[in-house]
Amino acid sequence: MRRRPGAAAARWTGYGFVAAGAVLMLAPFWFMMVFATHSNTEILSVPPPTWFGDQLLVNIADLLERRPHFWHSLWLSLWIAAAVAALNLFFCSLAGYAFATYDFAGREPLFAFVLATMMLPSFVSMIPTILLMQHIGWINQARALIIPGACGALGIFLMRQYIQSSIPRERLEAARMDGCGEFTIYWRVVLPLLGPALGTLGLVTFIGSYNNFVGALLVLREQEHYTVPLVLRSLQGTTSVAISALAAGAAVTVLPLLVIFALYSRRLIDGLTAGAVKG
Repeated sequence: MRRRPGAAAARWTGYGFVAAGAVLMLAPFWFMMVFATHSNTEILSVPPPTWFGDQLLVNIADLLERRPHFWHSLWLSLWIAAAVAALNLFFCSLAGYAFATYDFAGREPLFAFVLATMMLPSFVSMIPTILLMQHIGWINQARALIIPGACGALGIFLMRQYIQSSIPRERLEAARMDGCGEFTIYWRVVLPLLGPALGTLGLVTFIGSYNNFVGALLVLREQEHYTVPLVLRSLQGTTSVAISALAAGAAVTVLPLLVIFALYSRRLIDGLTAGAVKG
């Protein structure tokens, strides 16, 4: 079949736009990694360096001298993000299973209310959250970030849609006829089939919690309890900024995210595309 004369040109033009977009998206990460290996003087030079230097260990030592609790903060951020992701996987899948399979009075209005909470700006809950944390004595504690983020409307919506589109009702009815209880059906029948959706939700939730700055700023007051976003922000003073130490800290901080994304990116893509094509 003969191709149209302009088809190849249009295709290569599209490739060019995609490549340009990829370069623009990756440029900040590249310069972050490059700056982490240079001194302040080299970073502030014109033009700035575009290739790696030999100051990485010096910059990390400077970072640890300025913020001795950095490694503890990194571990704390990873622990909080993992806990929030695990709780979301459990509670959101449980709620999504209930909304997808049970016909109870008020199901649709209740689900609409859950979705409506996604429309609320995050700052609406800031004052109630900090007042509640102060009242129950959770200030400067990791659970003040874990428990409020244990379940979200986006996760419930994702799980409900995935269960409705991918798990046949006949399989659930067969499990009930075999004498399985409802939680057993959820745990042994439904949950193993939610792999792509769980991977997507877990990855998105982990990254969101790991990067949570405002929530941590509200409830964490002392530096030894800071998460990584607060530690990096504290390096930016009013009169001077340790750019090299800041870049080194940012580079070390982003490495766990890159590793996790590299390991689970396929699950993320599978979860986002699941149900898009029926066949």
